[in-house]
Amino acid sequence: MRIIVIWASMALLLLGAGTGEWKAEAQTTPDSSRAATPAPDSARTPDLPNAPYRYHLRTVVLDAGHGGKDRGCAGASAREADVALSLILALGKQIQENMPDVKVIYTRKTNVFIELDERAAIANRNHADLFISIHCNAGPSQSHGTEVWTMGLHKTDANLGVAQRENSVILQEKDYKSRYDGFDPRSPQSHILFSLFQSAYITNSLRFAQRVDRQLRTGVKRPSRGVKQAGFLVLWKSTMPSVLIESGFLTNPTEERYLNDKANQTYMAAGIYRAFREYKRELEGG
Repeated sequence: MRIIVIWASMALLLLGAGTGEWKAEAQTTPDSSRAATPAPDSARTPDLPNAPYRYHLRTVVLDAGHGGKDRGCAGASAREADVALSLILALGKQIQENMPDVKVIYTRKTNVFIELDERAAIANRNHADLFISIHCNAGPSQSHGTEVWTMGLHKTDANLGVAQRENSVILQEKDYKSRYDGFDPRSPQSHILFSLFQSAYITNSLRFAQRVDRQLRTGVKRPSRGVKQAGFLVLWKSTMPSVLIESGFLTNPTEERYLNDKANQTYMAAGIYRAFREYKRELEGG
């Protein structure tokens, strides 16, 4: 029975995922599986006689990648953990200032180490409606541009490589094999199996990812490498739409200078905020 369920989920993702890299404005239909799941009390309208159900996005969890003993990738001077935290704090500040009805929860607000599965657990415990994780990328010195990722089947070795790099942090966790059901971040087979999770939230994850990509391209004027899919542990067990944003390459000197600048961090956070505002308004029918 487990094999049948796995292959059924794989078929669903293959139909929706295409090449594993999504163009902006693809897949904009409502997420039927999300709508079929009862919303948490915080997302419901009052139960008035004959009042139609109306969805409200009430809680967002913001996750700054890495932290503490896990400093992530690095440039000449900037560290991923620090840049990601600055971007997350700037984004959270804009949401809190402009949307007082939205509860903002951080997986970390300081330079501390948080296990990957605990990040998703924080979102689940708080019945979050959206999970946003921000990171920085690494690669050859000429590599540049943003990437927005959702959970899904990685169709290229490059996509798998990004997932493996971000997932390798679990090697710093105690008892990672038991914590992650025997998952091996160095094994392509492990990534294929667990990337079948999140299929229930794939449409809304892609919907938000496309809006982030468009805002970063057109509003912030950042070069874009597109919306992509792969298996990320940090998105694995989150029971809501989830995205991982690679804000740029710290291994590119030009991008490192850009990403390490406070004004640019605020500017990029504003682009992600506008995408969040669009996504919220669309789901709520406003």
